[in-house]
Amino acid sequence: MAMPDYETPVDSARLPRGEHRVVLIVDDVPDNVAPLHDALDDAGYTVLVALDGESAIRRARQALPDMVLLDAVMPGIDGFEVARRLKADASTAGIPVIFMTGLTDTEHLETAFGAGCVDYVTKPIKPREVMARMGVHLKQAREQREGAIERSQARHALDAFGYATITVRASDGRLVWQTPLARDLLRLHCGTEAPTTPSVVLQWLRRHLAEAQAQREPPRLTIENGPRRLTFRLHQRVGDEDTGPRDQGDWLIVMQESSNESVHAALAAAFGLTAREAEVLYWVVKGKINRDIADILGASPATVKKHLERIHMKMGVETRTAAAAMAINRVRQLDTPAG
Repeated sequence: MAMPDYETPVDSARLPRGEHRVVLIVDDVPDNVAPLHDALDDAGYTVLVALDGESAIRRARQALPDMVLLDAVMPGIDGFEVARRLKADASTAGIPVIFMTGLTDTEHLETAFGAGCVDYVTKPIKPREVMARMGVHLKQAREQREGAIERSQARHALDAFGYATITVRASDGRLVWQTPLARDLLRLHCGTEAPTTPSVVLQWLRRHLAEAQAQREPPRLTIENGPRRLTFRLHQRVGDEDTGPRDQGDWLIVMQESSNESVHAALAAAFGLTAREAEVLYWVVKGKINRDIADILGASPATVKKHLERIHMKMGVETRTAAAAMAINRVRQLDTPAG
């Protein structure tokens, strides 16, 4: 595993003026880390101490320190298990953990990194080395947090413009993230809630993965729901780009709802139609047959036929083609018919 560059000047270990950092040191023998405690305190850090695994977990959850310096070998819960529990808890998962250990065998180091640590230092502890390593990982953690905040703000900003976004994991179909507007739209149009991805959306995503991975924008998906429709656009892959070829990745999908209600109102006003008759005429213009219109409106084909007969009478035409042509000529929003 490639290690970060620790060529950090000694003077840079001191915190910049006005910056406040909290460090939790965990060791069952306080004398082992007393010099490190003093050095951190002199550098401007707030230092917390825990003498066993249980109290370390408790203090970390309460204080949410910026860094945990963790002894590997302790009675009771050892450092490896402490790290696993911290990483399993959403509130503490993002806190960098550096192991302090006298264990240098490969298997112990693999266990440490497997438990979620970002680095390790060997005993006896050298305070300046620890602080140099801390500086690297604190900077990385800050950049990750700031990046996550920026991405979240950018995603939620889409809501303000009538867009909504979701993230779907292609491999298992799980909806792993959504904006508030996306949640509401999926409930309304698809009747689903996270972590369930609507089946039609998941099928569309998987069908067009090859295009997306080749950075070609696939065709959009549209779900019709009465006068409203919800359009899905595959935006980009998110997360780790260096995963293996079998990993299909997490995909950010942008959704936008649009409505034909204003068009329906214009049709009704132009030809003296009822709201339902205006809906039927709209779908006639769009090239739908009676059976399709019935499915869209939740009615029977016979009912659609009766509506269409009344539409013909009110418009003074005899065929659906003539009705569609007149509607297009009279209503500006229907200037381009769809097949």
